[in-house]
Amino acid sequence: MSDVLTIPKSRRNVEALLLVVALGVAISANLIVGLEKDNPLDSAFWTQSGILTGLALAFHLVLRVRAKYADPVILPIVIALNGVGLAMIYRIDLANDTTVAESQFLWTSVAMAASIAVLLVFKDHRMLRRFTYISLIASAVLLLLPLSPLGLEINGARIWINVGFGTFQPGEIAKITLAIFFAGYLSTNRDLILLAGKKVGPLQLPRFKDLAPMVAAWFVSIGVLIFQRDLGSSVLFFGLFMVMIYVATSRISWVLIGLLMIAAGGFAAIQLFSHVSLRIDSWINAFDPEVFNRQSGSSFQVVQGLFGLANGGLFGTGLGEGRPDLVIYANSDMIIAALGEELGLIGLFGIIMLFVLLVSRGIRTALGTRDGFGKLLACGLSFTIALQCFVVMGGVTRLIPLTGLTTPFMSAGGSSLLANWIIVAILLLISESARRPAVTGPMKDSFPDRQDFRAGPSTGRSKEVSV
Repeated sequence: MSDVLTIPKSRRNVEALLLVVALGVAISANLIVGLEKDNPLDSAFWTQSGILTGLALAFHLVLRVRAKYADPVILPIVIALNGVGLAMIYRIDLANDTTVAESQFLWTSVAMAASIAVLLVFKDHRMLRRFTYISLIASAVLLLLPLSPLGLEINGARIWINVGFGTFQPGEIAKITLAIFFAGYLSTNRDLILLAGKKVGPLQLPRFKDLAPMVAAWFVSIGVLIFQRDLGSSVLFFGLFMVMIYVATSRISWVLIGLLMIAAGGFAAIQLFSHVSLRIDSWINAFDPEVFNRQSGSSFQVVQGLFGLANGGLFGTGLGEGRPDLVIYANSDMIIAALGEELGLIGLFGIIMLFVLLVSRGIRTALGTRDGFGKLLACGLSFTIALQCFVVMGGVTRLIPLTGLTTPFMSAGGSSLLANWIIVAILLLISESARRPAVTGPMKDSFPDRQDFRAGPSTGRSKEVSV
């Protein structure tokens, strides 16, 4: 195989063209929703459209200067998803006479500014490796904050804190710090983890002492479930670690052990905690009149969401023509049901395809980068978005129990929006490293014995690599 591959190109002009399309989708959706008002083209419409366009342009210019080889598709996809989410939240505001869209737009501005700041502060994603154990401490603090006097219990879950001007969910930031810790720890200690343990049939089991990180992750996820009563975050944190350790080791034994631990923890939670058993019951027996009408843990939200999706059919009722106001938390937990009703199956498939493209570009970035830390971090963060989408959409369609997670970039919630935009910045940093020309000389790798974790054999010559 030749050492010379395609010459890396900036692709920033491609990104600019895609941004025009993404902004067109976002602004058009907002305009269509606003047609319900007497004056859809009011000052608020022009102000928000101008700010969103300005932030997208600023982000694009920063990428041209600081990360010119970064993936050109990620930013336009996220702009489109965020813009459609804003339009749907605004549409639900008009139906419920609320003002959630205003705060969501403010959080969008803050989140995009924070994402730009990450690109300006960190010249290379490998700088994050210095904070491996600091990230672990930060994760512990963030997860414990809701249990402090600052914590607030809302709808039975204690996952928010009071920040004076509103509420914030520290667990959303914790998923980033945990990903940084796992990537740093696994890339450094992979050789120790791979030391042979007992072999049972075709499975190579790890040594008992090497199970410590997985056991710790299991206790963290169970702790979130017990003390914060948040099933969604519990699944997300443990799933994050599971996929990262599998990518690092390629051992199916880790996955099987993890699944057994999840099964054991889930069974215990169902037996011990009423809020978990009620949620499982409302999933299995959603259409039972007694379950549908009960005061606590009813299936009303799930069933109404299913009726909304059915009402949308193939082509949808059209933006502004559905009844998302009949669904509880239509602008957050159930925004997929609202979008499915008004955009139909075709529109919902379009949104799902955007998420698929976003995750696939993140995985492609992981495959292209030359260092083990970046590979694990990109895989972990991409999987976080994928798992969150699966859990949300699976819960709305009654494939799995509803967990209360939010749809990335689309649901109302400032902390989720902020965390996901920071993830975008990190993925762009890693993609810049993956796509730019390789330096001359032998390459060092955190995983020297894994051929698939390397950009190729070192020849001492400069290699042109494009992802």
